[in-house]
Amino acid sequence: MASKVIPWYKKKRVSQVKTDYAYHHTKHVVQQQTGSRKSSSKSVSQVQAQATEAMAEPAYTVPVFRQRSSEETEETEEYQRVTTNVGKGLAVIQEELHRMRIATKAQVESLEIQREVRGRMMRRGEMLDEIPKMPDFLVALRPHTVWEKTPVKLFCTVQGNPRPIVKWYKGGAPVDPLSVPGKYKIENKYGVHSLIISRCVVSDTAEYSAVATNQHGTATSKASVTVKRPSGAGASCQLGIVPHLTGIHPSKLEVSLLDRFSVSFGVEGGSISLVCTMVVVPDLPNIPPVAQWYRDDKLLKPSKLVEMAVGGSAARLTLPHLAKDDEGLYTLRIFTKDGTAEHSAYLFVSDATPSAAGAPGAPMSVKAYDINSDYVLVAWKPPNTVNEAPITGYFVDRRESGSETWVQCNDAPVKVCKYPVHGLSTGHSYHFRVRAVNSAGISRASRQSDKVTALDAAESERLQVIKIEGKYDIVIRDDDLEGYVTIPGEPTDVHASEIFKSYVVLSWKPPSPRGRAPLWYVIEKCIAGTGAWQRINSSVKLHSPRYPVFDLQDGQKYQFRVYSVNMHGSSEASAPSEPVQKVDQDGVPSAPGQVVATRNTKSSVFVQWDSPKHMKSLMGYYIDGRVVGSKEWFPCNHKPFKRNRFVVHGLIPGETYVFRAQAANMFGLSEESQESSPIAVEPALATPSAPFGITMLSCDGASMTVAWKSPKHCGGSKVNAYYIDQRNADTLAWKEVNLVAVTERVCTVDGLTEGIFYEFKVQAGNMAGVGVPSAPSAPMKCEAWTMEEPGPAYDLSFSEVRGHSLVVLWKAPVYTGASAVSGYLVDMAKKGSSEFVTLNQEAVSHRYLQVSGLEEGETYVFRVRAVNANGVGKPSQVSEPVCARALPGTQEIVASVDGDTGDIFLSLEACEICETSKFVWSKNYKSIADCPRAEVTTKGRTSRMTFTHPDKDDLGKYSVVVTDTDGVSASHTLTEDALNTMLELSHAIRHPVIPLKHGLNYEILEKGHVRFWLQAVKLSPSVSYRFIVNDKEVTSGEGHKISHDVATGIIQMTVDLFTRANEGTYTVQIHDGKAKAQSSLVLVGDVFKAALKEAEFQRKEHIRKQGPHFSEYLYFTVTEDCTVLLACKVANVKKETTFHWYREEEEIVPETPPNVMSGACALPIPLFSRKDQGVFKATLSDDRGKDTSAFDISGQVFDDIINALAQNAGASASELVMQCTPEGIRLQCYMNYYTEEMKTVWKHKETKIASSEKMRIGGTAEMAWMQICDPSDKEKGHYSIEISDGVKTHSRTFDLSGQAYTDAYEEYLRLKAAAFAEKNRGRVVGGLPDVVTIMEHKSLSLTCTVWGEPTPEVTWFKNEQEVTSTEHTKVTFDGGKFSSLVINKVTPEDSGKYSINVRNKYGGEFVEITVSVYKHGEQIPEAKLGQAKMATPATTPVPPKSPALPSKTPTPTPSKSQTPAPPAKTPTPASTPAPSMKSQASTPASTPVPKSPTPTPKSPTPTPRGVKSPTPPRFMKSPTPPRK
Repeated sequence: MASKVIPWYKKKRVSQVKTDYAYHHTKHVVQQQTGSRKSSSKSVSQVQAQATEAMAEPAYTVPVFRQRSSEETEETEEYQRVTTNVGKGLAVIQEELHRMRIATKAQVESLEIQREVRGRMMRRGEMLDEIPKMPDFLVALRPHTVWEKTPVKLFCTVQGNPRPIVKWYKGGAPVDPLSVPGKYKIENKYGVHSLIISRCVVSDTAEYSAVATNQHGTATSKASVTVKRPSGAGASCQLGIVPHLTGIHPSKLEVSLLDRFSVSFGVEGGSISLVCTMVVVPDLPNIPPVAQWYRDDKLLKPSKLVEMAVGGSAARLTLPHLAKDDEGLYTLRIFTKDGTAEHSAYLFVSDATPSAAGAPGAPMSVKAYDINSDYVLVAWKPPNTVNEAPITGYFVDRRESGSETWVQCNDAPVKVCKYPVHGLSTGHSYHFRVRAVNSAGISRASRQSDKVTALDAAESERLQVIKIEGKYDIVIRDDDLEGYVTIPGEPTDVHASEIFKSYVVLSWKPPSPRGRAPLWYVIEKCIAGTGAWQRINSSVKLHSPRYPVFDLQDGQKYQFRVYSVNMHGSSEASAPSEPVQKVDQDGVPSAPGQVVATRNTKSSVFVQWDSPKHMKSLMGYYIDGRVVGSKEWFPCNHKPFKRNRFVVHGLIPGETYVFRAQAANMFGLSEESQESSPIAVEPALATPSAPFGITMLSCDGASMTVAWKSPKHCGGSKVNAYYIDQRNADTLAWKEVNLVAVTERVCTVDGLTEGIFYEFKVQAGNMAGVGVPSAPSAPMKCEAWTMEEPGPAYDLSFSEVRGHSLVVLWKAPVYTGASAVSGYLVDMAKKGSSEFVTLNQEAVSHRYLQVSGLEEGETYVFRVRAVNANGVGKPSQVSEPVCARALPGTQEIVASVDGDTGDIFLSLEACEICETSKFVWSKNYKSIADCPRAEVTTKGRTSRMTFTHPDKDDLGKYSVVVTDTDGVSASHTLTEDALNTMLELSHAIRHPVIPLKHGLNYEILEKGHVRFWLQAVKLSPSVSYRFIVNDKEVTSGEGHKISHDVATGIIQMTVDLFTRANEGTYTVQIHDGKAKAQSSLVLVGDVFKAALKEAEFQRKEHIRKQGPHFSEYLYFTVTEDCTVLLACKVANVKKETTFHWYREEEEIVPETPPNVMSGACALPIPLFSRKDQGVFKATLSDDRGKDTSAFDISGQVFDDIINALAQNAGASASELVMQCTPEGIRLQCYMNYYTEEMKTVWKHKETKIASSEKMRIGGTAEMAWMQICDPSDKEKGHYSIEISDGVKTHSRTFDLSGQAYTDAYEEYLRLKAAAFAEKNRGRVVGGLPDVVTIMEHKSLSLTCTVWGEPTPEVTWFKNEQEVTSTEHTKVTFDGGKFSSLVINKVTPEDSGKYSINVRNKYGGEFVEITVSVYKHGEQIPEAKLGQAKMATPATTPVPPKSPALPSKTPTPTPSKSQTPAPPAKTPTPASTPAPSMKSQASTPASTPVPKSPTPTPKSPTPTPRGVKSPTPPRFMKSPTPPRK
């Protein structure tokens, strides 16, 4: 039997293979499992056995010896004989073998000794490793001085047993690489610990330290870093020299992209910037990295439409004038030390608001091709039409470069996306644009094309370049080779290069030879086969070998030929072209094939489709989308996309869409493809990302409790498993903690050794598999916690993030300390800052906090500290940064009542959702998943929580969080008032009551009928009701009419004759399906009496209106001229109807008889005052009856009229005018009308003035005045008049001070002196006739009474000659009062003009008398009146001076009134009279003055003798001053 012998060296090797293979196989199994790890010792043993058999070599087998036979004896003997013969030789060999054996033994022993020594040396090293040793720095940190914006590297080497943990500090504060991404980098390679600081700034100057720690002690190494700034860079150079910067190529920089631009959306006409931040090492301002931008893989260059900038740690691309041409995939490519760093994202540009509703979008990609001296072919891409009418054509516009005027090139829209523009000027530059047309209007213009210059392309072909010796270029024109040519040759190769429905483009080759003279072409056409040639371009000189022909008939074939023409003549005709016929432009491609949409991200869908069967010069595709359930399609792209797959972005998460595609070419858009299958916007399934934020929550010396944060990306499926690995910080091998998946994010790891540092890593799993492991945690020392304060809170999360607020939530610490946790403190800091601010000064007992007062758009971090009776515990791990900005489309929780069931509910419509999302409802942030008081239902993106039995126990703050989203959440506080309101509504829904807009009410109708009615909000045709009056049902019949109207919801009952018997209670009972309603009206007592009185009144009114009657009773109005009108309106009148006015039963006959046929009558009351009080009455009568209307003008009515007059007067009141009189200074205010009944107040220095001898107040019909008698300095100051109309006070002011007062006072003194002189001057009081006729020989006595103070002198004149006293003519003057002229026995010679002159020192009067003497028997001569003449006064007064200069104080003059006469006691002196003025012609006292903008008031003139002063009317009388 064979046996196997295995050498010792093979055993060892197999054992090693078995171990390694088992380890790798175990890890392979862990990575492949989806739910939980399955591992058993049996399977491992089997694997080890298989590995042993596979790796072990075959064993050596010892053979079994057989017995010898007789036949073999001879052979044996022969063998012995031979052996004897060679014995001697064998002895020699044996001796040699013995010698060699001894030598080999000695060598083996030597090797064994060496091996033993090596083994013992190895065991000595292991024993030394097991000896505890505190950390010790073999290589310490050294100081560095560097320039700003350059990197620095600090490194050290440390030893210790166990292996020390090294932490870095700056100025005593820990260095956190995550606080400033890209700033710090901490490495540990081969026992060398390093800290790399990139982009050093001056603030990095500090003392840095490396602290090495193990369980036996701590060692520290420190070094200073000084960062210098070159001179001229904002600070003085501390080293005094500027370093020489060696040449660094931008591609040698280390560049790491940080914040990258995402998919962007813009609108035509707007602007957008794509920004990508980066970290550059070294960051040198004069050497920025090389960045290139691409759109759809085409390199972009800076221009007016594209702005690029690199610097400041960012690369920026700005598109200031967006158009759909800018849509596409943008790529940023930056050259780095290791190659290139790239990032790409799509930019969508949608159509701007169209110029007319329904107009198409603008075309795009306008370019010019086939450029010639007077011809250009313009091409473009068609816009997408989704809900608009199909495009019927395009207009092409051009403008010359440098001009702003666009010229339309085509009169009729062209139907294809090409158009040949001819008629250009050679050498001029042009831009082109295109507008689309449909039935709704014309689109916005496209972006203009690049500038093109009209040049002859054939000219360049006529140049030949010859190189000589490889250095010189000689240019030769074809003209030099052709010789002298006059008439050019004929063109060749005439053909149609573009054939469309609307036009054909002819092309040909220029002639050869062509000559030096300028060349043009003439084209002829004919119908194919006829030979009848017709010239086309007779009015245009064509210089280009291209020409578009538009006026071809459909269905006809044409041939063309071309002539070359110059100044010398024309060539022969070219050969005719092939027959050309316009073709139908049904050249659109066929519809794309099947469209398939698949999941991509939470806001995008991947769409792909099959190419159309007939491509036909395909430009690209348009993709449209539609929400399932909606009829409106929306464009997914706005520029044709060339590939058969497209990612549609900007979709609503969780919404369901369908998609379709259209192909586009120069002829337009194809038919739409079939719709894709509906697809919900969800992320594609993948394994979750790595968990992060591993932290220790508790430790008892033998176990540690750790927690971690959820993966940032769940992979489109719920994370349902976590696997934890742990290792000793001194080893590299990881050990599995759990074979069965952990569902919570907290795990207690047992079996640890106290004092050892451990590291942990976590993997997350979902239905797609197990994701990548997290980064190893920081080393955690297994040391029992014995502190009295609580441990850290953990699992900080955020909810209800809005622009200025959010809610922080956390979980209670696992380690509570020496006493129970009593509360929590929450700290907050801005991202990147280490200065935390405590938000709540008093600890909160619950595990959430509402944070408000945030800055919108700012990013914050938070931490939580637990508090117990022994103090404040260690802070939690800092939360992830959170930006204070609400998600787009965020909704709030709505509290409402179901209109059908009456259930009270809270609901939320999520702005985004995915397939794995769940709505988690909480009350006061405690989950209520299984609460019997509420039931949660979810449908689509809306979740509803319905209260089963709502009461006060349900009050509180409710919140909901949508899982697997970017933080969709909301909250709502249910208050008692809101709950009571909803309970009432719920009761109304569950116990329906017919809602009433109006309860039972009544109204009095014409004829005295009474209508009882109510109005319901809604009635159905099956409604039933009944009226109950005093407990008796009333039905429709005689005297009652009952009806209803379903449309308006009105139910009514009309009582024809309403009497005392109708007093009582009225009730209406309504039944409409299950709903009921009842409304009652109590009509008794005073309420009933009022209704009965009104009904009787309406009954009488109806009877009254059968005849002539007043439709509107008397009322008053005030006209603009302040006339009070008593007006009324009449109805049902005829010509025979009479109308009369009465006042106090006395009839008033107005000047204009009332016209009843006009429907209105009015009685004017001019100059209204208190005397007009009384009862006015109007009567209207004819054979049908009589009606009367009375109006009592007294009491409040009188006050209302006066207020109305005051309102008109106050509005029209002029500014105060000053007028001087002999009595003093008068202030006057002119207005439309004034009466003393108005509420008028005069004020001096804000003090009310009462009428007195000093201050007289009065007025006329057109003005109010206030006179200051005998003014003094006390009367200086500010004066005002206030006119009140009961609502508003109208005020006018005048400042009587300064120079105005001085001038007024001087004028007053002058007028006072003039009045005194006028009063005391000499004058003839009476007695003299104007004409005397006397018979000859009679005696004539002319006697008069004179007056004057002092006594005047009297002189008589005849024919201007003084008369002396004689016997014939005797002059007497008795007592200073009576003067006579007596002529005895008059003769004809005594006839003449006599006069008397009476005067004293103040003046006098000159009166004339005509005396005629006739003889006896003669006819008495006709009398000739003489005129009194004023004698020249002894002293001439100074002409009057106006106290108020017109330039300073404009004085309005009344338009109607006369200047008021002064009181009788103070006669006003007249103006300076002229000596020749006659007494009869003197100006009356009251002379109307025409209205003038700036009149100068005059003193009233006294009435002369013989002329009676007119009596002023009633309204002009001044009030009598009060007596002393």
